[in-house]
Amino acid sequence: MEKRKLSFWQIWNMSFGFLGIQFGFALQGGFMSRIFQTLGAEVDSIPGLWIAAPLTGLLVQPIIGYLSDNTWSPKFGRRKPFFLIGAVLASITLFFMPHSPVLWVAAGLLWVLDSSINISMEPFRALVADKLPESQRSNGFVIQTLIIGIGTWIASNLPWLVNKLGVTNEAAAGVIPPSVVVAFSIGAFVFITSILFTIFTTKEDPPVDLEKFKSEKNESRFIPDLFASLKEMPSTMKKLGLIQFFSWFAFFTMWSLSTPALTEHVYNSPSPNVKEFNMNDVSQKATYDAANLKYQDAANLVGSTSGIYGLSSMAFALLLTFYTMKNKINRKYIHMVSLILGGLGFIYMFYATPSTLMYSFILIGFSWGSILSMPYAMLSSSVNPKKMGMMMGLFNMFIVIPQIIAALGGINFLYKLIGEAHINAMLLAGISLIIAGLCNFFITDKNAISG
Repeated sequence: MEKRKLSFWQIWNMSFGFLGIQFGFALQGGFMSRIFQTLGAEVDSIPGLWIAAPLTGLLVQPIIGYLSDNTWSPKFGRRKPFFLIGAVLASITLFFMPHSPVLWVAAGLLWVLDSSINISMEPFRALVADKLPESQRSNGFVIQTLIIGIGTWIASNLPWLVNKLGVTNEAAAGVIPPSVVVAFSIGAFVFITSILFTIFTTKEDPPVDLEKFKSEKNESRFIPDLFASLKEMPSTMKKLGLIQFFSWFAFFTMWSLSTPALTEHVYNSPSPNVKEFNMNDVSQKATYDAANLKYQDAANLVGSTSGIYGLSSMAFALLLTFYTMKNKINRKYIHMVSLILGGLGFIYMFYATPSTLMYSFILIGFSWGSILSMPYAMLSSSVNPKKMGMMMGLFNMFIVIPQIIAALGGINFLYKLIGEAHINAMLLAGISLIIAGLCNFFITDKNAISG
């Protein structure tokens, strides 16, 4: 049975919760490395501290996908209970994260935060495929990307903005600045309220044959269903997985190392190592405090400038939203060109100045906008709709596995083949994203390409 078409505002309402999810991701992606450095982490140890993010995704997303596929409540729906559980946990963790007294507490809270965000996020992807007919799926994922772009830009600018409004960016050694604390508190509020907006404005449709659904639910078992889904994985999904591998390796590199790389290379303001200063010496303490404030200010600027990729991804999504409402697109070539442009943006960071760094993030935003929409639109046209949640969860293996490899030493090993300077990690990200773009040549399924 063909699903009815939804209006722009109906799709907007069902996707609005992604604003909160992206606040969580943008604060995590933009400022966790800064928190780790402030708490004393060495730069080369930062990717390893980030391993919580991909590892929890690997464990959580297939499970949540399976559970949401097999959930139906006339009162609460199918996906919405998972939105709410994840939002409550993520909001609490966002609030407490910048109060971490020591490094291991921040690393532990990152595990909780990323797990909670994943609990909310994965069912949102499945909801688009649940509610929209094939002809509207590109439009649905693009509108999600538009909202994600808004969230990325605002959240990335929060520490800079609250600092401009009078909240200090100074703090003692090993203490997170108040500007970051306030930003994370705002993020916690936006996360829960945006999820609640979607829950109260969106009605989920029951299974077409409810009795058959209940029968299949009683017969289903996670482990057998997991292996069956792996066996049924279509060729297009595997090819998209290769593209995702190189795409997410690049972005994980950016999230984990862009703050130390850009504060050093572009702003000439590396994080001072407190161990190199005698804090009982007034002169040395003053030198440390000055260097730390310079670093914190530079980190604010890196976060603010990186938020531009949210704006350009939003512009990308806005153009595609209007176009896909009435026209079909070639998803394959849009994704290919967008990824290559993003790769060039990363490479340009090596030559950027504080006034030109924004151009790198504009190009990166095009790739980010495409990564968040085109692969999912191509995937949703290729898999069994009854297993959409499970397949979306499995698809995320192709997102988290490269991040685990990166966190376990892949980034440090590969970027040092280029050179010891941390900025070379951004060159590595650029090369990886260009490879991802070229891998689109492997996509040949006409149903996946056109939509």
